Amino acid sequence: MYKPLAELIRPKELSEVCGQQHILGENKILNRILKSGAISNMIFYGPPGVGKTTVANIIAKQSGKRFHKLNATNSSLKDIQEITNELDTFMGMNGVVLYLDEIQNFNKKQQQSLLEYIEDGRITLIASTTENPYHYIFKALLSRSTIFEFKPIEETDIKKALNRVIEIKSKDYKEITLRVEEEAINYLATYCNGDVRKSINGLEVALNSTNPNEEGILLIDLDVVRDSTQSKVVAYDMKGDSHYDILSAFQKSIRGSDPDAAIHYLARLIKAGDLISICRRLLVMASEDIGLAYPQASIIVKSLMDTARELGFPEARIPLAEATILLATSPKSNTAYLAIDAALKDLENLRVDDIPNSMKDAHYSGAVNLGRGVTYKYPHNYENSYVKQQYLPDNLASKVYYQYGDNKLEKTTAEYWRRIKN
Repeated sequence: MYKPLAELIRPKELSEVCGQQHILGENKILNRILKSGAISNMIFYGPPGVGKTTVANIIAKQSGKRFHKLNATNSSLKDIQEITNELDTFMGMNGVVLYLDEIQNFNKKQQQSLLEYIEDGRITLIASTTENPYHYIFKALLSRSTIFEFKPIEETDIKKALNRVIEIKSKDYKEITLRVEEEAINYLATYCNGDVRKSINGLEVALNSTNPNEEGILLIDLDVVRDSTQSKVVAYDMKGDSHYDILSAFQKSIRGSDPDAAIHYLARLIKAGDLISICRRLLVMASEDIGLAYPQASIIVKSLMDTARELGFPEARIPLAEATILLATSPKSNTAYLAIDAALKDLENLRVDDIPNSMKDAHYSGAVNLGRGVTYKYPHNYENSYVKQQYLPDNLASKVYYQYGDNKLEKTTAEYWRRIKN
């Protein structure tokens, strides 16, 4: 039966695993756990192709316990029951290590079914997930497990993995010399975005689709691997962490007035074709982060967003870039954002007194009899269209929600009202 190359050369020892030195390196936590043999419940969290399954297999097989492996995408409660039924037999007397891949696909009931056995130690759980465990895994399971984050593999480590594959594959060719050029290896290491499996899959396609020349040399060069991998795919999940992480970095870069970083994250969003999220986030930022320092920004951005939606991709990238650079290089103020949030917080936490009678509607017969609007002073009847009077309810009369920002426009406005009111 055919097995993918990535599966055939999967490391069997921890020393063969590339990357993840922050947890697998000498004297690092997972390395120490493996050497001690005292394996606890663990959850491995990280993107695809970074070694979660490989490390889990190595740890589980060295535990000395009965080993079971399930994938939550196609497993059910019945599969779990078959494992738990084994616990009272000779095979399960030393306990069981259960490796549960893609645990985020188990619902709450399925996850809860493991609790009793994890609690008393009869099952040691090693689970892996590509999604944030704090969002998708039942809290009772989280409290009984240690979470280890696996990170995208560095290019230098991916090259080591590819060279290991080449060394192993070379032994399979008896009368053929395998030669993979350095440029091809470098391209694969960059193309895969930290996913070792993707780089190996690209190399496998190149190997399977290339014939040796007359001299018996199977040459894999840059053109071959480019043809084998096609276009580069950037990891992006509309409902997952990557979606919110990129949007977060996008907004923080604009807020931090870094147009280069902002354009980079915009490019990622464009690559994913996420026009709606881009437009919504830019419109929010125009008011939240630029705000009263440059109020016209929201008008300009709205016009550019309308243009982008009208054009669609690929042309929409141009007005999107224009709006991004405009906001990133504009003066910043979050005073409106802070003011409204402070007012909403008071509504939640303080008593809400009645509106002063002078501020209430007086445009109806009998309003005067109720005292509505009787003492109201019409500002336009006074110098500079201003007169001091109480607008807020009595218990909030001294509240200040809006603080002028430290930018040219708000400073000018603040100075104007200082002169008028004093």
